[in-house]
Amino acid sequence: MADLSAIEDWAGALLAKLTPTARRRLAVDMARQLRTRNAQRMRAQTDPEGNAWQARKPPGPALRSKREQIRQQAQQRKPMFAKLRMQRYLKAKSVNGAAVVEVVGRAQRIARVHHFGETAPVKPGGPMHDYPARELLGINDSDAAWIGDYLADYLSR
Repeated sequence: MADLSAIEDWAGALLAKLTPTARRRLAVDMARQLRTRNAQRMRAQTDPEGNAWQARKPPGPALRSKREQIRQQAQQRKPMFAKLRMQRYLKAKSVNGAAVVEVVGRAQRIARVHHFGETAPVKPGGPMHDYPARELLGINDSDAAWIGDYLADYLSR
């Protein structure tokens, strides 16, 4: 993960001079851009550092019907967390002048389990499964460089 303390030291005094409304608008716009960057990484199935996620586990024993086998194979080809990337669940906002990207609602539990690699039931009342850690949200070095460039551009206007 990127260290943002250098950017905070450099831009902190300059950002303090902005009006609260201008700071909030800046934070919301940055959060939206970071949400887009994180959603693109989720689509590519990589963590913030660029490492590929662990693949889904292979399908279990052969299913009885050909229809179930086809359905299961189609499920294996679909990208993970397709709905979690939607703006409906992946929110970008400003909280106390800070840019925040978070997963909200019922999807937050699913994201937490997969992000940290916890044990959870496959379905309510179903068997427990150890999910591998797949980092969904984060800031890497290129994001930190983009934040610095974006702040410099914004403050120079």
